[in-house]
Amino acid sequence: MEREGQFVGQSGAFLDAVERTSRAAPMHRPVLVIGERGTGKELIAERLHRLSTRWGEPLVTVNCAALPETLIEAELFGHEAGAFTGATKARVGRFEEADKGTLFLDELGTLSMGAQERLLRAVEYGEVTRIGSSRPIRVDVRIVGATNEDLPARATAGTFRADLLDRLSFEVITLPPLRVREGDIAVLADYFGRRMAAELRWEAWPGYAPHVQRELEEYRWPGNVRELRNVVERAIYRWDNWEEPVGHVQFDPFSSPWKPMATPKSGDNGTAAPALAPAPEPTHESVHDLRAAVEAYERRILAHHLGANRWNQRQTAKALSLSYDQLRHCIKKHGLTEG
Repeated sequence: MEREGQFVGQSGAFLDAVERTSRAAPMHRPVLVIGERGTGKELIAERLHRLSTRWGEPLVTVNCAALPETLIEAELFGHEAGAFTGATKARVGRFEEADKGTLFLDELGTLSMGAQERLLRAVEYGEVTRIGSSRPIRVDVRIVGATNEDLPARATAGTFRADLLDRLSFEVITLPPLRVREGDIAVLADYFGRRMAAELRWEAWPGYAPHVQRELEEYRWPGNVRELRNVVERAIYRWDNWEEPVGHVQFDPFSSPWKPMATPKSGDNGTAAPALAPAPEPTHESVHDLRAAVEAYERRILAHHLGANRWNQRQTAKALSLSYDQLRHCIKKHGLTEG
């Protein structure tokens, strides 16, 4: 695999998905890849192609969500000159481009019902017909579809064709979200961190401070591996001190005390909705020692701000509205050291 297409992880759930991918690769059958955003669905599609007998033929990717509904059929199946306004010359569709190879349909669930019907014929009979033509064209294409939607539920609701789902689901590979991949957060953070340090030409890789490692493990990662990579690379390039462990990480790049307020829309009586929905109230049923829980929370806050201010204790005290002596007392109380 290429540098950008490497699989990194050691958890059982992740390795099971990779193994299933490897087994399905030689089969000339459609595969559905299901997973949350950022879990690596495109990497799975690439692995299916590279490990198949079609590896020397084209791997064509179509992001179905990025195309307007009026153009998706022309993009997939092509069109003849004059088929519609603006079609000044004939155009080959993605199916024809992928002949003898693999067609990866990302965001498959966004296809219109009309496009689904034509896709069904292409899957079932191996034929496509350009818009504006009556002559079908034979194609030999393996289809890999990806989505983060519940397609069986969509089929039951009538918004996705059940017969198309039947034909595409010879094999279904469901990718685990990062939050359930035990041990993989640390492995991936180290991998992306080392790679970014090498890009910045650091002389050595210092690793992460303990409180940063803990923050990375405790975060829920709604954007999965893609989000982890962005967070880690941003932290490394901002740290610019290869001699000390990375002591600060920012999960939300938009977080700022100067963040602009939402602009009211016309007709809402001047009341603007918040830019982000408020976080849900935490549950505390698992807390059985209030003092210990409060102490642990205080320690995490202190470690975070010390890292953010590069252990400049006067700046940290100011950020936390503490006196310098109060901050020194807290550092000693929690046994925090700059290392």
